Amino acid sequence: MKDFLPFVIANYNYWISMILMLIGMYGMIAKDNLFKKIIGMSIFQSAIILFYISLSVKKDGSVPILKYEDMGYMAVINVADYDNPLPHVLMLTAIVVGVAILGVALAVLQKVHHVHGTVEEDKILESMRE
Repeated sequence: MKDFLPFVIANYNYWISMILMLIGMYGMIAKDNLFKKIIGMSIFQSAIILFYISLSVKKDGSVPILKYEDMGYMAVINVADYDNPLPHVLMLTAIVVGVAILGVALAVLQKVHHVHGTVEEDKILESMRE
């Protein structure tokens, strides 16, 4: 048990992302309000982005930009000294796609509310059966 607390503290960013994933998943599955489902989806997506960015950071790593003195003809570059930039670039793309998905989902929700008069899932299903 005494080894568990330092493990949790050392990996707090992973624990936070897992907690956010669970909150987002709960919002998508357990709620009947479609707006709350969309917010849960957004929280879930943010947790995944946090998780992937946390994976790419190294202890004592630096920004992956070469210094002027490292750019000589026979320069030896130690790749282990730099953070991995690929997850950051991919998550930047994921943020843009997520904002677009959120905008489209809210626009569709607005249309659903205009047609059915509610955003509650069970009431919408009842009105579709009639």
